[in-house]
Amino acid sequence: MRLLHTSDWHLGRAFHRVGMLGAQAEFIGRLVTTVREREVDAVVVSGDVYDRAVPPLAAVELFDDALHRLAALGVPTVMISGNHDSARRLGVGAGLIDRAGIHLRTDPAAAGTPVVLADAHGDVAFYGLPYLEPALVKDEFGVEKAGHESVLAAAMDRVRADLARRTPGTRSVVLAHAFVTGGEPSDSERDITVGGVAAVPAGVFDGVDYVALGHLHGCQTLTDRVRYSGSPLPYSFSEAAHRKTMWLIDLAGDGSLTAERVDCPVPRALARIRGTLDDLLADPALAEHEDAWVEATLTDAVRPADPMARLTDRFPHTLSLVFDPQRAPDDPDVSYARRLAGRDDQEIAEDFVAHVRGAGPDARERGVLRDAFDAVREDETVREVAR
Repeated sequence: MRLLHTSDWHLGRAFHRVGMLGAQAEFIGRLVTTVREREVDAVVVSGDVYDRAVPPLAAVELFDDALHRLAALGVPTVMISGNHDSARRLGVGAGLIDRAGIHLRTDPAAAGTPVVLADAHGDVAFYGLPYLEPALVKDEFGVEKAGHESVLAAAMDRVRADLARRTPGTRSVVLAHAFVTGGEPSDSERDITVGGVAAVPAGVFDGVDYVALGHLHGCQTLTDRVRYSGSPLPYSFSEAAHRKTMWLIDLAGDGSLTAERVDCPVPRALARIRGTLDDLLADPALAEHEDAWVEATLTDAVRPADPMARLTDRFPHTLSLVFDPQRAPDDPDVSYARRLAGRDDQEIAEDFVAHVRGAGPDARERGVLRDAFDAVREDETVREVAR
């Protein structure tokens, strides 16, 4: 069975205020063309279809167009909700859409109920694990402590239990939206940390033939059977080095697989350039970036006059301007943002405690801080999902 694995469409999202809907439509066209020309048997979409719980109308219309085009090809599509999606909104009409071969899996309770497709070698069971927010699903899965690993492990127990009841030789594919250990994040993913932990071990998914992951925006191979497709378009300059692709997976009758990357159309190259303003404007080696979307980091000791206007004369698609003057780390003029670079919320709070009272928090106090950050994030998630 030939699968096309994609994820993280983020329909409706912009890139530094540049609308991406046209590029997203072009990607949908490439997806449909690939399905038709490469004789794909099933499409899997591993979450974050939309960029927010209540997407703009144009994004909904593009999603509707994608579903109609996929259904017209007669190729089944299995799709889960991600942490940016409203599972309830995305899942509306799932029962009716199912009849057209578009299988939306947004209910955590159905984690152990697969979509079963068949080829010449027998059945392939597709299990959809939508994004599992620990605070919201811990009761459903009967776990005592809300954490990503515990709820995913419980969901996978249901998957393995169902698979064990099926005909021997049934192959299995799991769609999941999670941060799995070994994956390389970028700046454009929403933080899903709980209890100081965001990642889950790949071993949680043991026992299935292929795991189609979503959430991280870089295409990555964690193991031969556990892969991220990544987002089809860049959504931050941290993705400048990404090659945006989908995975074409051939799943053989014995469960072995081969994988091929299929390129996605990218509207414009990304470039990160760094140096003094005069150097950036004069360096002939930067000519290759003159038509790219540019993030420029200026290292001038003193902020130059009209830097954006001068930069756009040479790099007309400059979207981001960062100032990072070259000073010693102990220089009192080093910016607050630079001093905090690379630190997470927990570390910043602990440093603040140490600054105020002269000693950092003890183990109990660190736990209180961690619980407070988790409570805020969980509250934001619950309010987002309820919209």
